[in-house]
Amino acid sequence: MGIEIERKFLVDKNKLSEEIQKNNFDKVFSIAQGYLKNEKEQTIRVRIKGEKGFLTIKGEQQGAIRAEYEYEIPVEDAEHLLYTCKEGRIIKKRYLIPYKGKLWEVDFFEEENEGLVVAEIELSEEREEFAKPKWLGDEITSDFRYTNAVLVKRPFKTW
Repeated sequence: MGIEIERKFLVDKNKLSEEIQKNNFDKVFSIAQGYLKNEKEQTIRVRIKGEKGFLTIKGEQQGAIRAEYEYEIPVEDAEHLLYTCKEGRIIKKRYLIPYKGKLWEVDFFEEENEGLVVAEIELSEEREEFAKPKWLGDEITSDFRYTNAVLVKRPFKTW
């Protein structure tokens, strides 16, 4: 069974911008995603990340843990599925930022969620200790307003 253990944080954009300017981070992905099924108990997401397509099934979140199964699909199929998503799309740019032995995924949201920047870290256990970069803000792991599945229904700009 695929399990995702992930913690999420808001980001201080000014401090992160300094970090990005000092370092040339390897990879930035453009991501477009939508939901074929979007319920608290289960989501089925279609995503185009760079030049690849993915289909992801996620279970209900319990703290920082939930079931997750992700499969690569042809990008043409992902494009078709994405445009069938009735709730709309999430568009963001993702930076992969290494910090003290961990890889942070930092998402700069666009369009209806512009202004929101969120950092995620995947862990091997829920209470795992990790170093926090100076650009991290408040933890939002349990604040469901910040999940992509909610942001597609209730965008950040409407708060």
